[in-house]
Amino acid sequence: MTCQLFHIPLSLSLAGQAVGDAFNEGLYEEQARLRGIPLLESKPKYQMRTMTSKDACGNQKVVSLSRVAKVADIVSILRSSKHNGFPVIDHKRNGETLVVGLMLRSHLLVLLQSKVDFQHSPLPFDSMSGSAPISHNFTEFVKPVSSKGISIEDIHLSSDDSEMYIDLAPFLNPSPYVVPEDMSLTKVYSLFRQLGLRHLLVVPRPSRIVGLITRKDLLIEDGEDTANVELQSTSVRFRRHDPNGPSTSVRSLDVERPLLNGLLAQDRPSS
Repeated sequence: MTCQLFHIPLSLSLAGQAVGDAFNEGLYEEQARLRGIPLLESKPKYQMRTMTSKDACGNQKVVSLSRVAKVADIVSILRSSKHNGFPVIDHKRNGETLVVGLMLRSHLLVLLQSKVDFQHSPLPFDSMSGSAPISHNFTEFVKPVSSKGISIEDIHLSSDDSEMYIDLAPFLNPSPYVVPEDMSLTKVYSLFRQLGLRHLLVVPRPSRIVGLITRKDLLIEDGEDTANVELQSTSVRFRRHDPNGPSTSVRSLDVERPLLNGLLAQDRPSS
């Protein structure tokens, strides 16, 4: 009887929360909305089912940076745009534009403030010296919890500094999340919710496929040398290197076997 009395306040609280959520938004969601935080609901809106990622972009002009960007151009973009991430593009000799990564505003501010990566030449590092020197510590790009970080107003540059260039390749994210322009907006919504994304690049539909990855391709048995393992769709092949001839693949029951069967075999108790 005593235990049942303790259940009454809990039941009333749960019932009150259910009734409140049915008619109004939660207190946490309402506070986030008042503060301007872009908090996504658990489910997308119904009208998103007929929309694509390109529709969400609208007619807005994409603000991007060149791989080797002029300091004056970077400052101008940071002053005129409130975005926190910018696509970095590179141009091929045939005029084609390629997305090479994503650069964060906070990282650009660190580069502008330090000035150690300024260069006179508009050429990338790999065209001049082969590789970019490491001139920063990882902690320089991490914003302290108790600080809002630096802003563009905190950066003081001379006229000579504005004529310099920065190669952004060593500092950008070379593998940002990218979706085709005709992807369903509900899938885009799910990506933002599940992965906690802040930026997502939208590109034209690719015309050439590189490969296909399945779950089984990501399974590798423990203790195996990954340098000598070639992942297949459902199996692993060891390459035999013959100094007198080309490398061949060994095909036997002990060498080539399904990855899942190999993992199950390791868990079986020995007789």
